[in-house]
Amino acid sequence: MRGAQNQEAGPRGRILRAAGVHLARSPNSMKPFGHSSLRRAAFAAISLLVSGGAMPADVSVLSGGAIEPGLRPVISAFESASGDRVRVTFNPAPQIAARIEAGEAWDVVIAPVASLDRFAAAGRIGDRRVAVGRVGIGVAVRADAPAPDIADADGLRRSLLAADSVVFNRASTGIAFEGVLRRLDIAALIDAKATRPADGAAVMEHLTNGHGRQIGFGAITEILLLQDRGIRYVGPLPSALQVYTSYAAASTGASPGGTAQRFLEHLARPATRALLEAGGVSPAP
Repeated sequence: MRGAQNQEAGPRGRILRAAGVHLARSPNSMKPFGHSSLRRAAFAAISLLVSGGAMPADVSVLSGGAIEPGLRPVISAFESASGDRVRVTFNPAPQIAARIEAGEAWDVVIAPVASLDRFAAAGRIGDRRVAVGRVGIGVAVRADAPAPDIADADGLRRSLLAADSVVFNRASTGIAFEGVLRRLDIAALIDAKATRPADGAAVMEHLTNGHGRQIGFGAITEILLLQDRGIRYVGPLPSALQVYTSYAAASTGASPGGTAQRFLEHLARPATRALLEAGGVSPAP
């Protein structure tokens, strides 16, 4: 409202100013604007009030990287519908934990449910959560490598033992895969030839630049995202061994306005679920 003079006083003026309307006198005539201008201003103010008084704003989101293929179109849809802008950063679960525990301010955190439980216990996030979905573990090799047998648990076990190296990350997917190796009773044998990059993207990059009989494991969403860049998606883990990482969203309370709540409400809509599923994020059970 810089430069405005003789602004309208009283309730009407406060409503119009809330809508971003400046009621200044004309510098030439020093007469108030006409009734048509006032009507247009009033209509804008009423529209604002009907919409709940929500002005476009930024919302910062810290999210797990495994759901990125599904979350990107969801964010685009939210921005188009609301006029708000989402500033999103994707990190693996250990980095999300480090940033939240260090006291970084984010409006919304989307992370594995177990991580959110820890954040809630420490008072870092609010009570309200929205289930986002879950992501299973998939198997990948170089585009020119033969597909390993993963038809069942026995086939996967043989393929892992025959591999020259096994690649999986140190984030939530890799931690879940450690449990699979323990169930197959080959954890110690695979550990001796395992490569553990920090995140799923680094796993795929390692496979692309690798050689010999390498098998990679990662979030299915991340494999599908990179399968046209030298990566071959073999398929999901056998159903008897499949492990899903469930993700949810929560507000930290860092935002003084309602933008974070509007984003959470958007995540819960049926249309949003369809976009997430199209990106490989399955509905939460």
